[in-house]
Amino acid sequence: MNQPSSAKTVRSVITASSLGTMIEWYDFYIFGMLAKTISTQFFPEGNPTAALLSTLAIFAAGFIVRPFGALVFGRLGDLIGRKYTFLLTLVLMGGSTFLIGCVPSYTSIGIAAPILVLLLRLLQGLALGGEYGGAATYVAEHAPVGKRGFYTSWIQTTATLGLFVALGVILLVKSNMSDAAFTSEWGGWRYPFWISIVLVGVSIYIRMKMAESPIFSKLKAEGKTSTNPLKESFRNKANFKMVLLALFGAVMGQGVVWYTGQFYAQSFLETKCFLEFEQSRTIMLWAIAFATPFFLFFGWLSDKIGRKWIMMAGMALAIFTYRPIFSTFLDNTHSSILTEKSVTIIKTDTTYKKLGTDSICEVRSQCKNFAGMTFQRIENKKWGLYEISYDTNLTDSTKSVVKLAGFGFLLDQNPKYINLKLNQQQYIKFISLVFLLILYVTMVYGPIAAFLVEMFPTKIRYTSMSLPYHIGNGVFGGLVPFIGLLLTTTFPADPLVGLWYPIGVAALCLIIGLLYLTNKIDRNIKD
Repeated sequence: MNQPSSAKTVRSVITASSLGTMIEWYDFYIFGMLAKTISTQFFPEGNPTAALLSTLAIFAAGFIVRPFGALVFGRLGDLIGRKYTFLLTLVLMGGSTFLIGCVPSYTSIGIAAPILVLLLRLLQGLALGGEYGGAATYVAEHAPVGKRGFYTSWIQTTATLGLFVALGVILLVKSNMSDAAFTSEWGGWRYPFWISIVLVGVSIYIRMKMAESPIFSKLKAEGKTSTNPLKESFRNKANFKMVLLALFGAVMGQGVVWYTGQFYAQSFLETKCFLEFEQSRTIMLWAIAFATPFFLFFGWLSDKIGRKWIMMAGMALAIFTYRPIFSTFLDNTHSSILTEKSVTIIKTDTTYKKLGTDSICEVRSQCKNFAGMTFQRIENKKWGLYEISYDTNLTDSTKSVVKLAGFGFLLDQNPKYINLKLNQQQYIKFISLVFLLILYVTMVYGPIAAFLVEMFPTKIRYTSMSLPYHIGNGVFGGLVPFIGLLLTTTFPADPLVGLWYPIGVAALCLIIGLLYLTNKIDRNIKD
């Protein structure tokens, strides 16, 4: 039975657990936030797309090993206790993150650079695999009946707050230096990695003062702890069935919704909508700030009406609205700003080329003409880059950069993009849409810690709940950015093709969850 804890004790437990877990998420996510810069530092020049894919693959590798961390540290947590296990994970995470910031670039040490980063990233993934289950279990085992969903939802805010802090630190560092200084070999992009060692030190100090979970302490005193948590978790038919149901009926859908709303969305705004660095990140910051309280709301609500329907509703909303929302991002950034007033011609070189009337007319169905300027789509698709020709004498044209409300295209044989700065109305609209994406995250993620804790008995809870959580989030969810980019690279005609992966996974999870999950309302957790 759940042992009551004083309100002061519970507050201390929530604060200590949440702070440490938030810092681990911060450490884990700054790599993803800086993927574009990291790709230029740890991989050879010449193929930026391949470098970015390689960086995202290393980013995904950290997610893929999380289930192994869940097994290793889950077993330790069920054998020796919750407190010391997730204290160890915090040390591993902080040390690995700091060392990533110390690895020399590819130009300095060659292939050793990406290999070292990969190894450190794998250590990060192992550490995070042991952190979440311990923190969620620790808080749940202190929480009174009737408030477990609400109390554990504080842990659920930490992943988003870690992302928020990562974004904030990166913006703060970047705003105080030039782009060149930020992206240089030993430039400002390394500072967020180095700062983590200070944050981890503070959290270790706080966690050292924590006591062990009262339920686990009682179990240990009575000699009832598991002697082989892995065997009891996965070779016991009834328990293994619950592990599979947790994974395929709830967590894998929650994982893809989480990473689509908070990672894929940011990548999409930067690489497909071409928003400038600052705006793409402040849009995320504002949306996260407005949406974060809903983790607590849906955790609280799950104590009243149960966990299942809240999570299923979040998945269903994501499935049916993802493409319309992301399509709106594209429409607003690529089409509506193409107005005569927004165009400014900036001559970038003195290179001239012949561009006769026939060349323009053969694509006239795709052209827009404004005061002697011809806009021509590069590639025949609904959304794309625009090439501009400014006719000087009807036959000769100057290659130029066209600025569309701050949106620039550098015109050469391999078109590149500069930045788009949204006007205030569009900026607010984008914040609202990203808020919706993160609201879905709060629905699927807010109740899930309590949902998982209540599925498994105390003596194998750390192990049993950690594995499905980290497979669902680490593998299914963590692969969203990589598979999304891979799909858009393979099928460039559809800029939204990357969404089919999270939509498909969430749809499968929704069907299984609707058919087989029960609607759990807060009750005593199993001894």
